[in-house]
Amino acid sequence: MQIWVGLGNPGAQYALQRHNVGFMAIDAIAEVHNFEPPKKAFQGWAQQGRLGDQRILLLKPATFMNESGRSVGEAMRFFKAEVGDVTVFHDELDLAPFKVKVKVGGGTAGHNGLRSTEAHIGNEFRRVRIGIGHPGHKDRVTPYVLGNYAKAEIEPLSDLLGAVAAEADWLARGDDARFMSDVALRLRDGD
Repeated sequence: MQIWVGLGNPGAQYALQRHNVGFMAIDAIAEVHNFEPPKKAFQGWAQQGRLGDQRILLLKPATFMNESGRSVGEAMRFFKAEVGDVTVFHDELDLAPFKVKVKVGGGTAGHNGLRSTEAHIGNEFRRVRIGIGHPGHKDRVTPYVLGNYAKAEIEPLSDLLGAVAAEADWLARGDDARFMSDVALRLRDGD
């Protein structure tokens, strides 16, 4: 069982915030690949399904961002999963908006959801970093990250989430490079 976690904050008031793009990615994957409806589990919402021959648990922690790791750790223990079975989808300030990069391990760059996850399971999990860009000055980071996507960003956001969901099979197979290149190709073709 692979555990794919979207980082975000629960509640309608957070739904369109840049910080919630991890939740949005999980929702898009669930919809495109016909995962079962979400159930309350592991201190969050969990959906099971398959991508190819891989069993996947999609998880959206309901613990708020700063405690995400509690939910991830509980799901890992339940499925007797290893840290390498976990993929975390999250917003990334250091990437241009709507760019996607995948890596295993690394720092948390001040991201509280990553920090909490690392504290609970270690840091050798795979990260799908979804670029939100940087507002330019560190004093503006919090309002920017917790701000909603602008109207002009909704269409590129929708294209990005569609591309991530459409190419998710590559992630399930462990072909991160193919996933990144095919997402980029889809987004370029959409221009």
